Amino acid sequence: VRGSPGTNIPFLQNVLNNQQFLAGTVDTQFIDENPELFQLRPAQNRAQKLLHYLGHVMVNGPTTPIPIKASPSPMDPIVPAVPIGPPPAGFRDILLREGPEGFARAVRNHQGLLLMDTTFRDAHQSLLATRVRTHDLKKIAPYVTHNFSKLFSMENWGGATFDVAMRFLYECPWRRLQELRELIPNIPFQMLLRGANAVGYTNYPDNVVFKFCEVAKENGMDVFRIFDSLNYLPNMLLGMEAAGSAGGVVEAAISYTGDVADPSRTKYSLQYYMGLAEELVRAGTHILCIKDMAGLLKPAACTMLVSSLRDRFPDLPLHIHTHDTSGAGVAAMLACAQAGADVVDVAADSMSGMTSQPSMGALVACTRGTPLDTEVPLERVFDYSEYWEGARGLYAAFDCTATMKSGNSDVYENEIPGGQYTNLHFQAHSMGLGSKFKEVKKAYVEANQMLGDLIKVTPSSKIVGDLAQFMVQNGLSRAEAEAQAEELSFPRSVVEFLQGYIGVPHGGFPEPLRSKVLKDLPRVEGRPGASLPPLDLQALEKELVDRHGEEVTPEDVLSAAMYPDVFAHFKDFTATFGPLDSLNTRLFLQGPKIAEEFEVELERGKTLHIKALAVSDLNRAGQRQVFFELNGQLRSILVKDTQAMKEMHFHPKALKDVKGQIGAPMPGKVIDIKVAAGGKVAKGQPLCVLSAMKMETVVTSPMEGTVRKVHVTKDMTLEGDDLILEIE
Repeated sequence: VRGSPGTNIPFLQNVLNNQQFLAGTVDTQFIDENPELFQLRPAQNRAQKLLHYLGHVMVNGPTTPIPIKASPSPMDPIVPAVPIGPPPAGFRDILLREGPEGFARAVRNHQGLLLMDTTFRDAHQSLLATRVRTHDLKKIAPYVTHNFSKLFSMENWGGATFDVAMRFLYECPWRRLQELRELIPNIPFQMLLRGANAVGYTNYPDNVVFKFCEVAKENGMDVFRIFDSLNYLPNMLLGMEAAGSAGGVVEAAISYTGDVADPSRTKYSLQYYMGLAEELVRAGTHILCIKDMAGLLKPAACTMLVSSLRDRFPDLPLHIHTHDTSGAGVAAMLACAQAGADVVDVAADSMSGMTSQPSMGALVACTRGTPLDTEVPLERVFDYSEYWEGARGLYAAFDCTATMKSGNSDVYENEIPGGQYTNLHFQAHSMGLGSKFKEVKKAYVEANQMLGDLIKVTPSSKIVGDLAQFMVQNGLSRAEAEAQAEELSFPRSVVEFLQGYIGVPHGGFPEPLRSKVLKDLPRVEGRPGASLPPLDLQALEKELVDRHGEEVTPEDVLSAAMYPDVFAHFKDFTATFGPLDSLNTRLFLQGPKIAEEFEVELERGKTLHIKALAVSDLNRAGQRQVFFELNGQLRSILVKDTQAMKEMHFHPKALKDVKGQIGAPMPGKVIDIKVAAGGKVAKGQPLCVLSAMKMETVVTSPMEGTVRKVHVTKDMTLEGDDLILEIE
């Protein structure tokens, strides 16, 4: 990359900041006596880094994986007008004044139905692969703060947003929280915390979970919804204690599965949920949540469960979460409200339905003028929804409606959580198994039964999904998989679950499956995090400063503690490509068209005027020169054309009619290679593991033979049908 022209400005800045120089007592020895004048801090040069990014996208296409070949809509979303002046008081004012207990009392004493808006988190996590950028959230934030002060809360953080922000959007999740807090001072913020897993997919040392909650609270988080993917109490209690000691509102969430209104479903009965609620209330939860992550609550079950909880805990606020996969979400939430729930979850109309939450406008309209009136102005909901309809168009490349045209009531049978339903559907299509999605769903039911009928939500749902895909790919029925359990090479997530790495399921582990799969592998007894030594956060901070330079915040330390590799890549990427959150989403995904003029606001009062001029032909080194006009001056950037480089030594495709050529079943990243050239393989033996969309896929050998050549390396990114290895 051509840097900025060599100038002596950093040197002069050092001179002008030197105390001796400012005092005027300098002579001709001044420079010799002050060698630190030559310690030049690299200029931030954000403009040059942004041009480098835009040039890179113009030459090589998007830097984030694009699941669907669709372009962002050419229209910008319409941001409705916002009145001048401070926003009206909201529930957060009560929280700041009276603390979590007083806040819970106010919620319980409130007359109508309260709503939590999930548009900023779960709605886009379920419909748009969690890809919505801070840039588009900030645009609509002032409208929300002025018009929706009656909301119980906005869910805008946690869950998958934390790692996706760094991994795919190249932005800092903490900065998102800080910027939204500045724009929305009056509505409580709510996050999803995976118990002892915090915002990760594995157990962390206790001190990391405690520190995480403390720093989240300092950055403006208010309500912590805490769940565990097996309803495993010790993991939940740890998360509750961490959020509580940070001063947050503790909302313990019971994950719901089965059907309490069906007497034949005995494992997850009304008694089971009531017993769990007793434990969580005893542990001091401020609010109790029922987290219906697959949308299985039918109105009759809502009435039974909520009225039983209301009778047993008259003073406890009840908050109900669901997904609208079956289409009955609005009916279920109205039944919960009538049975005594205080808060239900909804999403902006244009971001609702299907695997997202029920429609905000529908609930506002259905309760209007009744004792459950939400006091949310319906006309404002229309404008809010119009903004999101436009914004959603920018994310066409991630929209689940590309392959999924409706919800499906078969969720009552397969119990697949909303977010995962979209992922599995999409994966089945990308692997050319679109027609097999029905098989995958059937296998999901069998895999769940095989594992003992689990509560299914991240990460336990991933374990069931991995096992289901393993069964479909290898053509195994449940009976066959159980019979061959000692020989089969199960997905790693399944083995680790059986070892006890995520906790103990209700009713214990499935036997004899567990013993057959584990043989003499170690087992974790009790709470997995209890045996982990504390993480030395100070040592980690020092390590990060050594690697990334001075600018390491306490927030960065926690990002690195939970996602070391993702954080390192994020820091390296942004050091090269600059502050991408200032680009609009179309530019971020597609780059500019030739001759397009646009403005980028780096900060208030600092705007870049950029025009994309031209892209040169390929030079001998496989690079192209990209020309821009930046604030009226010509700039050029040299960009390596990775596509051309690939074509110079391209990756071969597996030939369908050559039996021993094994191709990638779907696009993904190679995370493990299980064999080497010259090795003997049996039919069905695992060859390598690919990862895509939070799912791992094991590629197995279709035949017996000897590995002739391995064509992939670890961490290589493959397209569908790329040749993995050859067997003879």
